Amino acid sequence: MNTRKIGTHYEKLAADELERRGYRVLETNYHCKYGEIDIVARDGEYFVFVEVKYRKNAAAGDPLEAVDYRKIKKICMTATNFMMRRHLGTDTPIRFDVVSILGEKFTLIKNAFDYTG
Repeated sequence: MNTRKIGTHYEKLAADELERRGYRVLETNYHCKYGEIDIVARDGEYFVFVEVKYRKNAAAGDPLEAVDYRKIKKICMTATNFMMRRHLGTDTPIRFDVVSILGEKFTLIKNAFDYTG
């Protein structure tokens, strides 16, 4: 399986697990000129922008290590684009979560980082 197919597979698994945990998935793979957000969901009053990172094992490092400053900046810019296109005001509560999948272990980090707009 190629890298994109693997990513899509684990993003689908993450979306399914988030829905089991009460999230309502609104969109997957939102793209704009700034980047991509794997999952856009609602969790209560929050619009949640979710980054999914998968590693088969720890040999390539912890998946969370891949969410660095550069990646966070791109996610925040893409989230801003999403909000503007949907005419959602700056008073709309948002949150950035990260899903880490290491082998079969699923970890959800709520509010993993702050907005850096």
